[in-house]
Amino acid sequence: MKHIASALIPALVLGLVAIDSSPGGPIRKAPTDKEVAQKKAALAKLLADGYVSMFNGKDMTGWIVPKGDNGHWKVVDGVIDYDASSEAKGSKNLVSKEKYADYKLHIEWRFKRTSGLYPMPTILPDGSYKKDAKGKVIKTLKPNADSGIFPRGYGKAQMNLWCWDCGSGEMYGIRLDRKLPAAVRAGAVPKVKADKPVGQWNTFDITVVKDRVTAVLNGKTVLENALMPGIPPEGPIVLQHHGGPIGKTGKFQPASSLVQFRNIYIKRLKKAPK
Repeated sequence: MKHIASALIPALVLGLVAIDSSPGGPIRKAPTDKEVAQKKAALAKLLADGYVSMFNGKDMTGWIVPKGDNGHWKVVDGVIDYDASSEAKGSKNLVSKEKYADYKLHIEWRFKRTSGLYPMPTILPDGSYKKDAKGKVIKTLKPNADSGIFPRGYGKAQMNLWCWDCGSGEMYGIRLDRKLPAAVRAGAVPKVKADKPVGQWNTFDITVVKDRVTAVLNGKTVLENALMPGIPPEGPIVLQHHGGPIGKTGKFQPASSLVQFRNIYIKRLKKAPK
């Protein structure tokens, strides 16, 4: 895969859009000169640190779009845009062409809007759900949207991007696996909710080394050296499809990936000598 040179940073930054959510969809606003300058400086620092770009801001070069998707994973205003409506018959996820072993990933994402009210439980620090006096899981209808990032393509270690109260970064498949030790399940729960409001851009910095992951969301550590049992030694970066339209009603399931991604950079880490 041909990575993007530092000379193309301005082209990427042109894709920087300050967008607020509204009931009718996204409202696009041009970024300020200060925001553009700050973004240029941040991306230049990543390149200086040895990161390479995975997304050129123009097309899906370097990514495998699901067969039969029919244009639902696309590039809009310099960002990867998804409307949760892929027409692919098999997997609807977006997958990087290259595979990675140990790495540091920088990726920015945002939900364009929520997709409905979801019966949301409360995840406790040990990974269990909060229950009432009768032992029933307490659920509250709340606005939601849902996507995820699969480290090395490993769905069980999917790092959720969502609107749940625990925050993004939660690893659903690991948290709910009762065969795993309690400490491992608890490690899959975000330490803090660091998400910005729907419509605003979030920044994830994810470090994967062997079978461990540390994730920093908007400057706050949400996962720290969390164990990912069973993860393969290498694999692609996967951006998740979730939910989708409800028939032809024009409405979406209340956990749909109305999501955008931009400024995706990765740095391969060298294995430590034995």
